[in-house]
Amino acid sequence: MIEFISAQFVPLMFAGLLVFLLSGFPVAFALAATGLFFGFIGMEAGLFPSNLFQALPLRVFGIMQNDTLLAIPFFTLMGIILERSRMAEDLLATVAQVFGPVRGGLAVAVILVGALLAATTGVVAAAVISMGLISLPIMLRYGYNRTIATGTITASGTLAQAIPPSLVLIVLADQLGRSVGDMYAGALIPGLLLVGLYLLFIAAVAIVKPKWVPALPAEARIYNEPNGASGHRSLLVLVLLCTAVSIAWSQVHESIINPLIGREFSPAADEVVILSITVGSLLALALALLNRLFRLGLLSRLAEQVTFVLIPPLVLIFLVLGTIFLGVATPTEGGAMGALGALIMAGARRSLSFSLLKQALESTTKLAIFVLFILIGSTVFSFTFNAADGHIWVEHLFDKMPGGQMGFLFVVNLLVFVLGMFIDFFEIAFIVIPLLAPVADKLGIDLIWFGVILAMNLQTSFLTPPFGFALFYLRSVAARSDYTDHVTKQRIPAVTTAQIYKGSIAFIILQLIMVVVVIAYPTLVTGSLAAKVEVNDAEVSDMLRNMPGLEEEQQPEAEAEPEAEPAEEGAAVPAPAGQEPEEDPGKALEESLKKSK
Repeated sequence: MIEFISAQFVPLMFAGLLVFLLSGFPVAFALAATGLFFGFIGMEAGLFPSNLFQALPLRVFGIMQNDTLLAIPFFTLMGIILERSRMAEDLLATVAQVFGPVRGGLAVAVILVGALLAATTGVVAAAVISMGLISLPIMLRYGYNRTIATGTITASGTLAQAIPPSLVLIVLADQLGRSVGDMYAGALIPGLLLVGLYLLFIAAVAIVKPKWVPALPAEARIYNEPNGASGHRSLLVLVLLCTAVSIAWSQVHESIINPLIGREFSPAADEVVILSITVGSLLALALALLNRLFRLGLLSRLAEQVTFVLIPPLVLIFLVLGTIFLGVATPTEGGAMGALGALIMAGARRSLSFSLLKQALESTTKLAIFVLFILIGSTVFSFTFNAADGHIWVEHLFDKMPGGQMGFLFVVNLLVFVLGMFIDFFEIAFIVIPLLAPVADKLGIDLIWFGVILAMNLQTSFLTPPFGFALFYLRSVAARSDYTDHVTKQRIPAVTTAQIYKGSIAFIILQLIMVVVVIAYPTLVTGSLAAKVEVNDAEVSDMLRNMPGLEEEQQPEAEAEPEAEPAEEGAAVPAPAGQEPEEDPGKALEESLKKSK
């Protein structure tokens, strides 16, 4: 029996974890219990020393001292404050007025607002529930196809997993041992491309099946001018003006920002884009404020409403991400600034109250404790798992796999996709990723690229039956029985669970297409990251020989022994009598660089 346990210890650990999870035990405690239980079994079997868990308290304290994880409660608090201050309602109502006159306009508004909420709330539940309560009744009122309506809402809510500042990206960066800022920079372009893919899908539906996505009727447009004009022309002029200013800023960004922060190299493209949009957004807000204060009448009601509702959260997002990409703030500091900015915005909207703040702090605390306990549980599990050389066992599962990197990525994405149907992304991130990261690193896969691929894949876990959380969130707020619409006075049939599940299929396919695109074109992720510094042996040798400190130390020796013959290159310098020969630190550094290269 002891021999069987010793030979099959790692597979038995996985089986034990599965038993704990299927029993309904909480995931965090199931992980810790499995690690402790099998650790003691391994001690009794003679696999581990009796002092195996002595270092475990230090590991737990190390988790609690991890500054990176502080970004999770900060960004969560920022999102909850903005969501509870009714920002989502104003955004949906306003953006729907902008795009409503065209076919599919309501769906376009939901996708754009979903992307904006993703970059502010970062929480899927808040985005899906908000849009389900506000936009779904409007879409059903004006005859939207039910699968398109439900699928658009659930898919747009899941954008919170892929667009920075995402909680998933923070957790993945921590588990992969990479910078959160680099993970944000790598995920920015794929996240925006996914939004564009959603919009293209809605445009295709509007062309092929126009009756599925009708335009908003004229009587539903509430921001018309006194003369009956829609106000879109004024909004277009404002957008063009701010776009021109943003482009102008992008041309002078380097010459202005570099001297301010003491930087000598050129800025990254994502930094330039975000700061340029920030400047254009601030200009729009300033013009709208001047127009209202002095009653200039230069902007339409629609243009003013869009500016006052859309620009403040945009500026908050761009300032938070901009400071992170500039290197002025860490992601934790950026999250703190975002939380403070959200409190200021809620106060400016006169929606900040003690009750709202208490609810937001309670929700933030619960989520932070949830994440921390799962991380502690996974640490206990991995402690025993690694002591049993489980990481080597995992590597052997993939070392004979055909296809190299692509074969590994295919299997891993298939595994994550299937697991996402049954368990939450936090459990996947804390259980599966630490097992796969060393294998990916040995195969030469860039871990930032690997993390973004997994984030895109984990996004599908919210849409895949039977346990897609976004589907359940929408089910909780969608009409369960027939009702009479208060505007049209027509009878609206209930939304069925089958319609919600069916609506997610097309968007799951779109997300998987995006995963394939990111795998096929790694530069979408790695192109926005700083290039690796190549080490040149000759340059390092010259630099070390010309170091001022080394010249000063060698000068007296040259004067004391002028007749000494020059030593051969690479020969050791003899030490004075009675002393041990000292190793030249410059030479040692040079040799180590050559070996590492």
